[in-house]
Amino acid sequence: MFDRTPDLPPIASADCDGPRTLDEAKAWMLDRSDKAIHPMNNLESDDVKTVLEQLDGLDPVRWAAAWRRAGEAAWDAAVAAEDPAERRKAYLRADGFFFMGRFPCPNHPEKLACAERERDAYLAAGELFDPPITRVTVPFAGAVGEGDEVVVYYRRPPDVVRPPVLIMWGGVDAWKEQMTAASDLALALGIATVAVDGPGTGESPVKGGPDAERQFLPVLDWAANQDDLDGGKVGLLGRSFGGYWATKLAHVVPDRIAGAVNWGGGAHFMFQPEWIRRSRHPDSYLMELVETRMRMLGVKTEEGYVEAFARLSLLDQGLLHRPSAPLLLVNGRGDTQCPVADIDLLVGHGSPKSVRMFPGGHMGITPTTLPTIINWLGAKLLGKSGA
Repeated sequence: MFDRTPDLPPIASADCDGPRTLDEAKAWMLDRSDKAIHPMNNLESDDVKTVLEQLDGLDPVRWAAAWRRAGEAAWDAAVAAEDPAERRKAYLRADGFFFMGRFPCPNHPEKLACAERERDAYLAAGELFDPPITRVTVPFAGAVGEGDEVVVYYRRPPDVVRPPVLIMWGGVDAWKEQMTAASDLALALGIATVAVDGPGTGESPVKGGPDAERQFLPVLDWAANQDDLDGGKVGLLGRSFGGYWATKLAHVVPDRIAGAVNWGGGAHFMFQPEWIRRSRHPDSYLMELVETRMRMLGVKTEEGYVEAFARLSLLDQGLLHRPSAPLLLVNGRGDTQCPVADIDLLVGHGSPKSVRMFPGGHMGITPTTLPTIINWLGAKLLGKSGA
């Protein structure tokens, strides 16, 4: 019953018909900024309004320039700040501006420069976090033309002798620098966190091909080999597209995972031509979703995009009938970016899964969504009952 795309509900939003105009994009950003929703949750509304007043185009050059000017000013304020708390806040503000400058992906030299500055600002702020971020390079035996290391951001809760470990990553546009909120909540439970870039994003050594989950395996090895961590069985959190990789790892190496969360990612139907066509301009995405996915996949043409996406199907890879680690599936009921039909598919195969649906669109973002996810992972990692 799951070998074809089901009847899918219509995409209701009118702005799914094509790319947004400049005015439409500004209105979208202001709305998301007021609600503190990704990708506008790293900046105050007034900061966003100031940049948008100067933004006169969505092309990469004008886009990156507007956000980078604001980012460099915030960086200068951070350098000048004497109080550590104010300095951390200013670096995070700079990080927010630079993040928008490279958003949704650095597919132009000007955007790439913003991505590099984003990492600079985030690590400068991370040195002032409590507990701080440690940048760790994990050796990776990549194929010819791939990288030889996986870069992670590691944070360890203080005064915990051997904390369990949560490894987490984002989707095609949210990278390891966007995992702070999840890290903070996990640390508060006494869980160490490791943030990593998903395949084809950030500093990842591989593109998002059908075997790209191999980039995570050395990170699991690293966690297991730390004497001061309880890393034999880790938690996984993949947000947005990254939920796909959490689901795959839960089926590929179930014995190494205490619990995994797919927060808004696909499994099979997401990668079919019909859904690719219908989700080209979802209401949940600002711009360039297809271009961002193509960069993640490492393809240059529309045909290559469709072919590469099709190869990601976990159903066609024969994985879904296998036993899996405990898996929580989370999304919004009205997602136009990833079909909720994939949740039904996963529930109908293999090991029993847990599901939590929230109102709204992609990822079901509410004030309780992320805490619900972290509490579930905490129960799996700490052996507690509850959420």
